[in-house]
Amino acid sequence: MAKEKGRKLIAQNKKARHDYLIIDTYEAGLVLTGTEVKSLRQGRASLVDGFVQLTDHEAWLHNVHVPEYSQGTWTNHTARRKRKLLLHREEIDKLQSKSQETGHTIVPLALYFKDGRAKVEIALAKGKKEYDKRQTLREKQDRRETDRAISAVRRKQRA
Repeated sequence: MAKEKGRKLIAQNKKARHDYLIIDTYEAGLVLTGTEVKSLRQGRASLVDGFVQLTDHEAWLHNVHVPEYSQGTWTNHTARRKRKLLLHREEIDKLQSKSQETGHTIVPLALYFKDGRAKVEIALAKGKKEYDKRQTLREKQDRRETDRAISAVRRKQRA
């Protein structure tokens, strides 16, 4: 069987990018059971309520929903169990010190397979205030309007 190459996205947490200001991102491996991997290969997962907790110099991913594998038997996993993240010691220490600052948290952004291995992209983030969210939406809308205007002018020039 040929080895997988590249990156295959399973799940994305778009809400995290809306609710938090992303400061720094990290790629971490996941410790999974066999039925979890099979369920992920079917493209089924949800990161919406997920968060990372650091305890005893270990990183743990909480509240990520990986549904039970449909063909699984009594060896099936529980859907919302905590999963260990594989990070380098320096990364864990850096996250530990930064996350203790007020308002900072660690959230999962994406879950994917990279060269056949399950990875999660986590981010050190700071919660946005309501006015920050409105401002980012306004900037996004303004950017979209200017792109539309520019493309309309270019279409007229071609014709």
